[in-house]
Formats: sequence, C-alpha cells, structure tokens
Amino acid sequence: MFRLDGKVAAVTGAGSGIGEAIARLFAGQGAVVQALDVDERAACATAERITREGGRADARHCDVGDAAGVQAVFAAIAGERGRLDILVNNAGIAHVGTIETTAEADFDRVFRVNVKGIYLCAQAGVRQMLKQGGGVILNMASTAAHVGIPDRFAYSMSKGAVHTMTMSIAADYVKKNIRCNCISPARVHTPFVDGYLAKNYPGREEEMFRTLSEAQPIGRMGRPDEVAALALYLCSDEASFVTGHAYPIDGGVLAT
Repeated sequence: MFRLDGKVAAVTGAGSGIGEAIARLFAGQGAVVQALDVDERAACATAERITREGGRADARHCDVGDAAGVQAVFAAIAGERGRLDILVNNAGIAHVGTIETTAEADFDRVFRVNVKGIYLCAQAGVRQMLKQGGGVILNMASTAAHVGIPDRFAYSMSKGAVHTMTMSIAADYVKKNIRCNCISPARVHTPFVDGYLAKNYPGREEEMFRTLSEAQPIGRMGRPDEVAALALYLCSDEASFVTGHAYPIDGGVLAT
C-alpha cells in the first residue's frame, strides 16, 4: 500500500522541515522526486540525501512567487521526466502581527509566497496533468485557516486562501481526474521554530519551546514525518476517492 513507484512528484519548499520529510518519504515509496526550493543548496542537500538513501531525486531552484521562474521549472520537469503525477505545494513563510502591526510590505511578502506561489505552481501543475490525463495536488494550509489565532493576521489570511483554493481546484477538475486536497497542521517542530525562538527569545529557547509545546492540547508539537505520512496517503492511489478536503493534523487544536 501507498507505493508511488515511477511517479514524478514535485515538492516545493523541499529543502528543510516538512517539505524535506515529504520528499524523502515519497522517494522511499518509489517516486522520482523533484525537490524545489528557493534555497538551491538546500534543495541539492535534500536530493543528495535521497540518493544516498537509495531513492531518485532532482534538485531545482524555484522561487514560487516568480511566474516566469515557475513556468521554466515545470517545463523542465515535463521535458526531462515526461510527466508530473504529484504536486505538493509546501513552500510557505510565516508572519507575526495583528492587522495594526502588519506593514503593507509584510502583507505583500506573505501573499506572494503563500497565496500567489500556490496559484502559480498549481496552475502549472494542472496544465501538465491535463495533458497526461490526471494527477494529484496537495496544498499545505494550517489550523490558522480554520480558527482565529492571535497575532497571525497575514499568515491566517494566506492559509485561508490556500483552503479555498484547494476546494476550487478540486471542484473545477474533479471530472478531469485531478484530485486536490490540503493538510492543516498545527505547530510542527521544524528549523523555522528553532530559528524563531533563537531570534525572539535568546537564552530562553528551551523554556519557550516547552511553552509552545504545552500549548498544543496533546502536549507536544507535531513532527515533520507525521505530516509526511498523511501527505503520502493523500497523494497515493489509496486516496483515489478523496478530493476537495482539508485534513487537520493538529494534536487536538481544532477539537478543544
């Protein structure tokens, strides 16, 4: 079950965290992974790690907010690999602030990556999938798309857009053999969290890590591999009857 043998799977933001975990798991299940990241060295590191683990992967630089760059990357994937079976839109950035403290430049930066980035990549993915007769798109949303979270105005806005984009794509292409779902994680322990703590709480990292962990009803943060496991199911043939939904993986956040 959950094999992806021979399928070409593009993962944005594959250089670290959840994206890296998804890329490695998909490769382990037989996919030919396209590791996309704005940090080309990070993408190469992921691809090299996959190769060492016995999988197949190509590293590609991709700024998801740049239309011409996205088109070039997806054209290269189709040209070199012949198809695109799976697209995981994982690349994203965070922002802390209310509507009062969110500068226009910050709003634009979050929108460019989290909303426009998924629009551009999904558009390119859909066009290729229509040519070949189908495919799967998985977007990374957040629990912030479902409930109000203090000081996350721009981030929540962007993830709400991801949720509704997912439903729209699913409805438009359900008859074209293209499925589209999204995952809504709560707080997951990634390098971003460590960097956030180091920047904002120098000398208090361990204390604040415990505080953030205990804020999750289950008592800890999620792990990237746990999100990757859900992504594998949703992108596999075992989920062929599943489209148009958001799947929380949240340690009980939405249940309490």
